[in-house]
Amino acid sequence: MKFIFSTKSAVLVLFLSFTISANCQVLTNSQIDSLVQKTMKTFDVPGMAVAVLKDGKIYHKNTYGVRSIKTNAEVNENTLFGVASNTKAFTTAALAQLIDQGKITWDTKVTDVIPEFKLYDPYVTAEFTIRDLVTHRSGLGLGAGDLMIFPANNTTTKAEMIHNLRYLKPVSSFRSKFDYDNLLYIVAGEIVARVSGKSYDDYIADNFFKPLGMDRSLLSIPAIAADGNRIDGHAPVNGKLEITGNTFTQLATPAGGIYASINDMGTWVQAQLNQGKYGPQLKDSLFSEKMHREMWTPQTLLRTGSGPYNTHFLAYGLGWFLSDVNGYFQVTHTGGLLGIVSQVTLIPELDLGIIVLTNQQSGAAFNAITNSIKDGYFNIKGQDRIKQYNERRLAGEREEDSIVKTLEAALQKQLKSKAPKPDITTVLGTYQDPWFGNVTISNQNGDLRFKAEKSLDLVGTMTFYKGTTYVVRWDDASLKADAFVNFSLDTEGRAKGFAMTAISPLTDFSYDYQDLEFERVK
Repeated sequence: MKFIFSTKSAVLVLFLSFTISANCQVLTNSQIDSLVQKTMKTFDVPGMAVAVLKDGKIYHKNTYGVRSIKTNAEVNENTLFGVASNTKAFTTAALAQLIDQGKITWDTKVTDVIPEFKLYDPYVTAEFTIRDLVTHRSGLGLGAGDLMIFPANNTTTKAEMIHNLRYLKPVSSFRSKFDYDNLLYIVAGEIVARVSGKSYDDYIADNFFKPLGMDRSLLSIPAIAADGNRIDGHAPVNGKLEITGNTFTQLATPAGGIYASINDMGTWVQAQLNQGKYGPQLKDSLFSEKMHREMWTPQTLLRTGSGPYNTHFLAYGLGWFLSDVNGYFQVTHTGGLLGIVSQVTLIPELDLGIIVLTNQQSGAAFNAITNSIKDGYFNIKGQDRIKQYNERRLAGEREEDSIVKTLEAALQKQLKSKAPKPDITTVLGTYQDPWFGNVTISNQNGDLRFKAEKSLDLVGTMTFYKGTTYVVRWDDASLKADAFVNFSLDTEGRAKGFAMTAISPLTDFSYDYQDLEFERVK
């Protein structure tokens, strides 16, 4: 499979050389409905929208459950869901259009368009291309710098974010390793804006939403919040679903900001299956076939894991994950926000597209649905995908519960201990990280409080744990991102800085505490 993408003819062979087995057990519409309903019950998902596209037509499209546990209003075909990182394919498609117009190339240097762009390493800065922005091979770590845009109540501006990229230290050599990234997609969105002369939001609306008739798709957070037919995100907190807040700031739109209905996402995915063509007799095109092939060509290799199908290669293209599954070429992407996840999957040889939109942050749920549907087309029988993913989910939750219980026992032991307690005055003060900004640790009526200056969601109470380490629990428990705070001391025993790590292995990677290096400034 590794040679499939070398020439146009090879791609055409790939697209045309497979046929569906006459014995395949494709799920009926009622079976898909039953599958979704069972999945929602198993994973406690309030609402979903699911579509299956086959041979240029809608094979299945239905909506399920409620938009929000607060209103209990039903999901319908026009309900807005956050598609999250499925936005990235729109960003790369926008770049493809500008390349078709001859305004840039994939290998245009970023500094040719954004002169102030600067990374930690001068050589990498000088060599960094537009292609590098969207292929997760920068050398930065997983989710590096996401705390400038995540969670949503953050005041970092675009200019500050672009400036602060220079402070993020690489964890691998340039172009040598895949590490998923959001900030560089924001820079890619700025490329779109500067080259086109339009804001990113206006460009996407004018060049994708309007031509495709996607009139139930939005990018503006205020417009999304004001829309009467949108979902709320939901997350389990202490065994009970709670409504979550926004995930990213408006700044992050090119990386994950689109909200769209199942109708509109169906239109978008059909255009992708049609190699960018749309409209009557497919006479119109969003981008050239050359650009379509390039977006679906491997750019960065990943290690293959023990997935549910016989997979020989896994790579990232331009806004898409690419792999082989059970002998078929697969193009896919997932998206995750606080309380919201989505999945888009295309099997081009089968002219098959599957879209799952949800309002609960269980990735296990969309995987169970998508893979159950794929099994029918792959003639795979006897697999209970819901059970498989539920067992993995429960195993992860047991691991998290064990960690939390052990931590809680240690904290209770410290509270009951007669040993001298640490002098909290040694850690009080203001600390600064070069890109995250200031954090103040204060004494409020005997409680040690952590407050970030720019990330307004990160406010919480700190409790002594062991040695020079404290635990901070955020006031908003739905963030599910409590952390260890480990202080370094000067020769007088006064804190001179601190580092942070997530407590739970299930903490979202966008809480990139590991990249923070705080030093006392006051």
